[in-house]
Amino acid sequence: MNREEKSKIKKELRNLEVQTRRKEKKKKNKVNLKWIMTIFIFAFTLSFGLSFISETTIKKATLPMSILITLIFIFLGILFDIVGVSVTASDEKIFHSMSARKVKGAKVAVLFKKNADKVSSFCCDVIGDVCGIVSGASGVTITALLVAKFQFSLLFTTLVVTGMISALTIGGKAFGKSFAINKSNIILYQFAKVVSFFYRI
Repeated sequence: MNREEKSKIKKELRNLEVQTRRKEKKKKNKVNLKWIMTIFIFAFTLSFGLSFISETTIKKATLPMSILITLIFIFLGILFDIVGVSVTASDEKIFHSMSARKVKGAKVAVLFKKNADKVSSFCCDVIGDVCGIVSGASGVTITALLVAKFQFSLLFTTLVVTGMISALTIGGKAFGKSFAINKSNIILYQFAKVVSFFYRI
């Protein structure tokens, strides 16, 4: 590599650093304290409510019902993770074009894309964490029921149940992220179309 090439590379790196600083400055200026407080309160309320339900209801559930509840919340966590990734990876221009043709759900898709960081945070972090809490609580119930019914070792059963829940959640989200990136525009549109029934703009 000669000096001219090295000089070009250094120049490109400097330009990249300048652009990154500009973006960071813009994001810092746009920090929305109201949104942070809203998401904090919503996350606390939702987690509190579902934790209360899990403590009072899931512990009284049968083994099949506990397994079903666990699978439902794992699926919900994966589904919302897919939506969160799709919003981030999608192309806003497509939805502007659809909105101009008055396609149902396109305006909501544009709104979601413009607030991609918030939507992604809500779907991936808030909903994802709450689903993790509930599936973890139901996993404890499954363990207790298996030990009581089949006299399995508590340690072994706990490790197996925890491992299965973690594997399904992590594996599902890993598959979901790849799917979300490849089908981001379609997923965002379908999600926005459903939401548009409740969210009119």
